[in-house]
Amino acid sequence: MINTVLIANRGAIATRIIRTLKRMGIRAVAVYAEGDAESLHVRHADEAYSLGEGDATATYLNTDKLFAIAHKSGAQAIHPGYGFLSENANFVRRCEQEGIAFIGPTPEQMEAFGLKHRARDLATQANVPLLPGTGVLDTLEEALSEAERIGYPVMLKSSAGGGGIGMQLCHSETELRSAWVSVRRLSANNFADDSVFLEKFITRARHIEVQVFGDGM
Repeated sequence: MINTVLIANRGAIATRIIRTLKRMGIRAVAVYAEGDAESLHVRHADEAYSLGEGDATATYLNTDKLFAIAHKSGAQAIHPGYGFLSENANFVRRCEQEGIAFIGPTPEQMEAFGLKHRARDLATQANVPLLPGTGVLDTLEEALSEAERIGYPVMLKSSAGGGGIGMQLCHSETELRSAWVSVRRLSANNFADDSVFLEKFITRARHIEVQVFGDGM
């Protein structure tokens, strides 16, 4: 039975989670960087613990601090919200090692859907119609060859990317050559993974998003 949850996030998402936990009669534990000490989620939580000074890497992404607080507060579960650690499969594995439930998908589900090229493979296996595209591309020459096969314009995408980061529209070979190094560098810096692939770009399209939920319990 879970009666205390640590929220490994901040701001609006943390406040919404706290509101839901209160309705369920579950204690909410907030964490905060010192710069967020006066934030609403800190004031609304049943308990709040400082992660110290510094940027996100030193605070909200510092898993050693988070687990120390989780154990100190008696939290049996961690809710990651979105962003930060919400798609970090290694963090979920650490939760398992620490004996703390992770409120979200399993590491295997994250790895299957978190990398776009793997998600494309799963969709192909399920006979889901897809835009023309590629698997992971190892070299610029391979990318140029595949772009000719698909036909410009193409979108060069980071497989591990999210939130629009690591995407570059390329209308020509020149643009693809220019984007190749920068997109891979951006992907490596933001997601610790420089894998990229290509997809056909549709100029006029409707965006339909499907949420897939995984029950990790």
